[in-house]
Amino acid sequence: MPSLAKSRSKPTKISKLKKAVKGLVSKVSHKNGHKNGVRAAAKVVLKKIAPSAGKTTKRVYFFGGAKAEGNKEMKNLLGGKGANLAEMANIGLPVPPGFTITTEVCTEFYDNGKKLPKGLDADMRGMVARMEKLVGAKFGDPVNPLLVSVRSGARASMPGMMDTILNLGLNDVTVAGLAKKSGNERFAFDSYRRFIAMYGDVVLGLKPEKKEDHDPFDEILAHKKKVEGVKVDSDLSAQALKELVVEFKSEIKKRVGVDFPTDPYAQLEGAIKAVFQSWQNDRANLYRRLNNIPAEWGTAVNIQAMVFGNKGADSATGVCFTRDPASGENVFYGEFLVNAQGEDVVAGIRTPQKIEELGKVLPVAYKQLLEIRKKLEKHYKDMQDIEFTIENTKLYMLQCRSGKRTGFAGVRIAVEMVEEKLIP
Repeated sequence: MPSLAKSRSKPTKISKLKKAVKGLVSKVSHKNGHKNGVRAAAKVVLKKIAPSAGKTTKRVYFFGGAKAEGNKEMKNLLGGKGANLAEMANIGLPVPPGFTITTEVCTEFYDNGKKLPKGLDADMRGMVARMEKLVGAKFGDPVNPLLVSVRSGARASMPGMMDTILNLGLNDVTVAGLAKKSGNERFAFDSYRRFIAMYGDVVLGLKPEKKEDHDPFDEILAHKKKVEGVKVDSDLSAQALKELVVEFKSEIKKRVGVDFPTDPYAQLEGAIKAVFQSWQNDRANLYRRLNNIPAEWGTAVNIQAMVFGNKGADSATGVCFTRDPASGENVFYGEFLVNAQGEDVVAGIRTPQKIEELGKVLPVAYKQLLEIRKKLEKHYKDMQDIEFTIENTKLYMLQCRSGKRTGFAGVRIAVEMVEEKLIP
């Protein structure tokens, strides 16, 4: 029988073992009155169990460079998003590198009084170093900064229920480096003001206090557009965006009483905690109750190198389905925005374009997207819901999952996939 030190037992099994030992202690203590001796022995056993679990349980899984440590079968551990990011990397799709913190860490987080487990920081730093090598940029570097996104990912799809943070790693120093490296000051400060607003909302808690209140960052942004005489965010000048950065930070200090964090690793730790906490927010709790999703499942967290759809006219972002989710028709169905980031498509700030128009705007990327559409359906043998970003004409895949559809569409898709010999 393998020793505890070599065991690959999961934290859930360890927890059950601890509970069993405690139950035994209680019974023996009640029967014999030997409380001190039995409890002392139990403490020794429990101390040996807990450290061995921490040393042997893998908490983070890397993906990128056309390979991954996980795969699509690992949704319970990596969540749906993490498992499919790993799978897309494994089949050679252009996925920005990153890593997934497992759903089991979410359980540990809540078991430990909403504290990240010891050793996770070292694991994360090791994974960030691997990302840096693949991307050719360094996290927190003043000249060539690596920025990351932090996203949730439960094993069951919960669209829009939990929190996301983009452009993490920016501060007053790294934004200057990003501006110089890209040769695009407007893009750098557009990314910075987005990051401050997201982080201020999700991590620092600067949200509308009542239902009738407006988002404080949206109010400042709306006022700035009015002053500048523009209707959409993408028309704001670099100077206006610089001013927004200052105004957003000032609002955080005034309303929350803290300075915006400047250390990238402190930003990352705060974002991971916030995503885990969003597993228990009101929206997520209600969604889980309505869809019979157990709270103990937890969420994974995906940290991924940023790619930018807001770099200008040769960049874009979009969401689409490999078939029409309403009718089931075998046509590419979706929307995209030029010079935007992912949240813009679903926020309703600008009117998106139909996905077929991407063929006129960025034809090379669109052709590649059509090829990936076929590859994903052949691989998953199902209609897929996908997210993508195009940065300076280069396509990147950010997500794929089984697409939700109407009952009518489900029947049509199934019948036509049989005829296409995609499924038996």
